[in-house]
Amino acid sequence: MKKTFLYDEHIALGAKIVEFCGWQMPVQYKSIIDEHKNVRQNAGIFDVSHMGQVFVSGDDALDFLQRIVPQDVSKFSLNHAHYCQLPNLNGTLIDDLIVYKLKNEYLIIVNASRQEADLDWFKKNSKDFNVNIFDKSDEFSMIALQGPKALNIIEVAGIEKENQPKFFTVSETKLFGSEVYLCRTGYTGEDGFEIICKNADVVRIWKKLLEFGQKFSITPVGLGARDTLRLEAALCLYGADINDETTPLEADLGWSVPKDKKENYNGKQVILGQLNGEIPLTKKLFAFEMIDKAIARHGAEVYIDGKKCGCVTSGSISPTLGKNIGLCLIYFEGENSYLATSLNTKEKSIGTNIQIMVRNKMYNAKIVKKPFVAKKYVK
Repeated sequence: MKKTFLYDEHIALGAKIVEFCGWQMPVQYKSIIDEHKNVRQNAGIFDVSHMGQVFVSGDDALDFLQRIVPQDVSKFSLNHAHYCQLPNLNGTLIDDLIVYKLKNEYLIIVNASRQEADLDWFKKNSKDFNVNIFDKSDEFSMIALQGPKALNIIEVAGIEKENQPKFFTVSETKLFGSEVYLCRTGYTGEDGFEIICKNADVVRIWKKLLEFGQKFSITPVGLGARDTLRLEAALCLYGADINDETTPLEADLGWSVPKDKKENYNGKQVILGQLNGEIPLTKKLFAFEMIDKAIARHGAEVYIDGKKCGCVTSGSISPTLGKNIGLCLIYFEGENSYLATSLNTKEKSIGTNIQIMVRNKMYNAKIVKKPFVAKKYVK
């Protein structure tokens, strides 16, 4: 079992440790709900060092990336970040990624559970390209600082607001005297930063952020609140909402896939076919809100008109709304093929009544618009 370089800090702060993707990670420190609410109101600091950092360079780096992601990497601007998918040849997803365009290379952030699979796929697809792929995940640690007061904390840490990276960009700068990649994406729906630093610097940076953040009510936050925060923002979690059996369109990620990318890429025929409506979807991810008092967890069966038609992929209480929410896959196959028409647009699907089986009892819910809580990114 792996430990991040902040493991001892988590223990000292009283964290409850759980196994997550082969890592010993803090799931909570005191209260998931309190940690969640503090991120929405103030600021929270997360250890996300389990995620991987892969650097891609070389003469054919652009062509290589054009082959492996649906997004048009040729349009990426310097120091900008982009949400991308990593599809198989059949269009289903090996992983979802954040790709940064740096001066002479690209930085790819990969999910901890998919690091080995991603690297295998990168190497398999690199044979025809003059490209260098360096997995530096063991060299770097990663901290997420999220919440409306995150920018204030970074400011008192020495980086004035006008010098902070804008939304979905990165800057190579110094924080507390250490060289870092200061990124600004966010997996919580709140404004915030990701700090990628050398392992030797992470404990000092973590402690300094907690120290400088005291006046802004900063609190350490575990994976439990990270999950409820991302769910309120309706952001997908690999292994739950998306996997190697779902395409970007089935995961309702069509907004991120361009229609006009000329270069061929893995799974293009299926993905573009679904995007253009030439290949019908057989399933799709929807957001739901419970009407009855129950929490529908991952794997719970979903019914429409008394017929089983899908399953919950993520479900939890929303601490912000005080409601029970979730995401579910609904299948348009067999006797449920009519659902492809009745749920084919947001206008038609919103408000659709569904039922979810929780502990062998049926509870009412309805399909709602995403996200559950409005994102507060500062663009």
